[in-house]
Amino acid sequence: MEFRKHLKVDTITTEWQVPEVIDKYLSGGMCGHDREGSPVWYDVIGPLDPKGLMHSASKQDLIKSKVRDCEILQKECDLQSERLGRNIEAITMVYDCEGLGMKHLYKPAIETYGEVLTMFEDNYPEGLKRLFVIKAPKLFPVAYNLVKHFLSEDTRRKVIVLGCNWLEVLQKYIDPEELPAYYGGKLTDPDGDPRCRTRITFGSEIPKTYYVRDSIKVDYDQCVTIGRGSSHQVEYELLAPNCALRWQFNCDGADIGFGVYMKKRMGEWMKASEMKEVVPNQRYNAHLVPEDGSLTCPEPGVYVLRFDNTYSIFQSKTVSFTVEVLLPSQVNQSER
Repeated sequence: MEFRKHLKVDTITTEWQVPEVIDKYLSGGMCGHDREGSPVWYDVIGPLDPKGLMHSASKQDLIKSKVRDCEILQKECDLQSERLGRNIEAITMVYDCEGLGMKHLYKPAIETYGEVLTMFEDNYPEGLKRLFVIKAPKLFPVAYNLVKHFLSEDTRRKVIVLGCNWLEVLQKYIDPEELPAYYGGKLTDPDGDPRCRTRITFGSEIPKTYYVRDSIKVDYDQCVTIGRGSSHQVEYELLAPNCALRWQFNCDGADIGFGVYMKKRMGEWMKASEMKEVVPNQRYNAHLVPEDGSLTCPEPGVYVLRFDNTYSIFQSKTVSFTVEVLLPSQVNQSER
């Protein structure tokens, strides 16, 4: 009850004005019903601009918009119950992961998404019937591993990753007349748009004119002073293929060089020229805007993140940084 009162949930679909940037660029939408009469919600991940959203909208408004979506879906369940004369209490979700990439692992966005999932679990625990993941790339297990701890065991069991025959599986659960043509059905917008974009927002890169902040405050795990003409290396041994590295750093006073390298053994210091260059060394203005990045690592090995101050003759640099190793996760896979 406190949750509903605090966010004014009872009037959120009628009285709350969704910020323009969220309305235009946060992908997703309700479109059609499954064969049992439940509403179907689509989340379209690829075109989403997580970093742009975090710079353009408040976390509170992003969460509030998802609460509003839940209320719209719940109202549709109630209407369907009246229309069909039987209880419709849960929805089907389709996660279109085509184009899922490292930009979607942007840490502030993942943390906000975790809060959204916690809100779902706390306030709409029975609202999901099943969730189909389609067009999942190799990076999906890494992305799923970042958020699955926010989900209950019951919810995890409802997540089904479909293989190359996802189209026929969707048609098994959703009549083609209720399925957008873009996803293999017959449903289109009145103007013939197969994506049904009057109902499903596909999102895109957010223009910087929407940005309300240049950077997001970060609490870093480590801090090191790098002497003039020197460098600092941090190494990580990845034992499994398809892991990922994610980093954030800033620098006091001036720019800093940064690159990622690969070598064969832990603990053996090597010059940059002696290692395999994976991410080319560049100088970053991390004293002006904090830098963040990530790397998919298809092969195991020792990866070295190198902060480079060798070009600075007079000035030492203080670098604050956080580095995370992201591991792939096992998920339910069906219809391979």
